[in-house]
Amino acid sequence: MEKKKNIKLNIRKGDLVKVIAGDSKGLQGKVLEVLLKENRAIVEGANLVSKHTKPNAANPNGGIHKMEAPIHISNLMLIDPKSGNATRIARKRTEDGKLIRIAKKSGEEIK
Repeated sequence: MEKKKNIKLNIRKGDLVKVIAGDSKGLQGKVLEVLLKENRAIVEGANLVSKHTKPNAANPNGGIHKMEAPIHISNLMLIDPKSGNATRIARKRTEDGKLIRIAKKSGEEIK
């Protein structure tokens, strides 16, 4: 019997992140989706690829569409809510036992 891994990532859907490596380096955007099994995330406006589509009922002309492709989590850094700079993340337990994410640079809680 195979033991199931509990994957924990510091980046979640809806977070504001900065791309720190790759062709989209320096871009900031909102995380649209996190792909846990592949350790990747889809960021709004970053890592755009051209997708060729055939004509169909919804799109009679077909054509080339720009869409976001997944980026590896290691190439993303969370934006500090206080300063607006990229920061690392710490996890802390509150008094009631909940885990919260904290920005390392400012100590601010990440919602």
